[in-house]
Amino acid sequence: MTGTLGRAVLVGLIGRGTALSRTPRMHEAEGARQGLRYVYHRIDPAEMAATPTFEDMLRAAEICGYAGVNVTHPYKQEAVAFLDDMTEEARAVGAVNTIVLKDGRRIGHNTDLWGFAESFRRSMGGERKDRVVLIGAGGAGSAVANALLDCGVGTLLVADTNRAGAEKLVAALEGRFGSGRASVAPGAEAVAGEVDGIVNATPVGMADHPGTPLPVALLEARHWVVDIIYFPMETEFVRAAKAAGCRVATGAGMALFQAVKAFELFCGLPADPDAMRVTFDSFGPG
Repeated sequence: MTGTLGRAVLVGLIGRGTALSRTPRMHEAEGARQGLRYVYHRIDPAEMAATPTFEDMLRAAEICGYAGVNVTHPYKQEAVAFLDDMTEEARAVGAVNTIVLKDGRRIGHNTDLWGFAESFRRSMGGERKDRVVLIGAGGAGSAVANALLDCGVGTLLVADTNRAGAEKLVAALEGRFGSGRASVAPGAEAVAGEVDGIVNATPVGMADHPGTPLPVALLEARHWVVDIIYFPMETEFVRAAKAAGCRVATGAGMALFQAVKAFELFCGLPADPDAMRVTFDSFGPG
C-alpha cells in the first residue's frame, strides 16, 4: 500500500445516464488500495427532481469541496465555457472530460485522448492504418481523432450526420497535424471499402441507442474495428465485426486508461492500470 493513509479525496462524475458507469468503482477501489479515503459520486441530472444546468452542478461540486469531476455526455464541449484554463490537449480537442478544482480555479483536461491512444497502441499498434474512418465528431470523437493521428494514422476520414461538426473537426485537425491528414467523409458507408480501420465514436450501440453506426454487411475481415462504447461491452457492431473476422477492440481500454490518468490528476498519485483493470473486469461482460 502506498499513499498518505487516511487522506480524504472527494470527486464526482457529471453526466446523463451514468448509472452503469464503471468509473466510480475503479477510482474508489484504487483509492482504497493506496490508503486514501476516496469517495466518487455520480452527479446525474437524469436522476434529479429538478434539472440543474452544467454550471449549477460544477459550482455545487466546488462548494462541497470536490477535488475535481469527470465530465461525460452531453457536457464535454459545453464545459469548456466554464473553465479558468485548459491543457494543450484539451484545447486541441475542444472538449474536456476531467476538471481539477484547486485553489478556486477550474482546470480542464482531456484524459480521453491519452486513454484512447494508450489503449489503441496496445490493441491495434501493429495494424495497417493508412486510411481510417472515424464515425462521430462530437466531444469523444474529437479526442479519438486527435489520438488516432497521434498514433500514426495516415489519413483520417471523419463521418458525422452533422456535416458542419465534421467540417469543424477536420479543420482543427489539419491545423494541428497539417493539410491532408484529415478530410470529411460523405458517409461511413461511402468510404468503408477504402479504409483499413473503422472507429465508432457515436452513442449508437448503447442500450438506449440500439443499432450499428454503419451497415454490418460492409465489414470485411481485412478491417480492424474499434468501438468506444463499453456498456454493453460487446455492442451489436462489435459482435458483427467479430463474425466477419475483423480484429476488434471495445471501449474497455479507453475507459480504463482515461480513469488511470484522471485518478492521478485528482489526487497526485499514479494509479496502477492492472489493479484498476481487475476492478473494471469485476463487473462481468456487461
